[in-house]
Amino acid sequence: MEESRSCNIAITLLHYTPLHICSNAIRTCWQSFDKGDNGGEKDIELIDRVGNKFKHASTLEHLYYNFYIKGISRACLQELARHRLASYSVKSSRYTLKELKNLPSFLPINEENLARAEQFVVFTHNKEVDIASLKALENLREILCKNISNDIAKFAMPESYRTELSFSINARSLQNFLSLRTSKSALWEIRALALSIFNALPEEHRFIFQDCVPES
Repeated sequence: MEESRSCNIAITLLHYTPLHICSNAIRTCWQSFDKGDNGGEKDIELIDRVGNKFKHASTLEHLYYNFYIKGISRACLQELARHRLASYSVKSSRYTLKELKNLPSFLPINEENLARAEQFVVFTHNKEVDIASLKALENLREILCKNISNDIAKFAMPESYRTELSFSINARSLQNFLSLRTSKSALWEIRALALSIFNALPEEHRFIFQDCVPES
């Protein structure tokens, strides 16, 4: 497993499809299996030529990547979920909000409590917004201490609340995701996520996505 971290986001690459699966799918069309080299230089050149240069991107759908993502906000999760050709299994607020219940108050607003709160919320470095997130986190903690059910209490969760998920996506869809979300015009948090996902990819697979990510 490989891990990349950025902005308190942790990305773990759990599994990925070997390159020879994709090159084998391409060679199926011409029945040219005898020309393959089990994911070596010949197969890599074929994938790049057919999948990228000739734009037969459907062949890239045979490559799948499985990630575990920790620490993104619920706001970022909403942006990520717009990429429909992917699979998501998300940390359940119904079963996990108890993590807040027995903690001490996040007030008063000071450096110590802000540092504790950052375990649960994503801060923007805008003072007013971050203070509002901390207050919302404290309101949620107080609600949970009153034994209000998680199903009801979760309606008070701030958009900045951190979550975790398993995320699976094929290479063609990942190209689209990286092209859109590594743009400097993308929301800063999902841009950090997209760059972290790219950095977590196996080195030998990155040629497929290199043109989707800006150089600087």
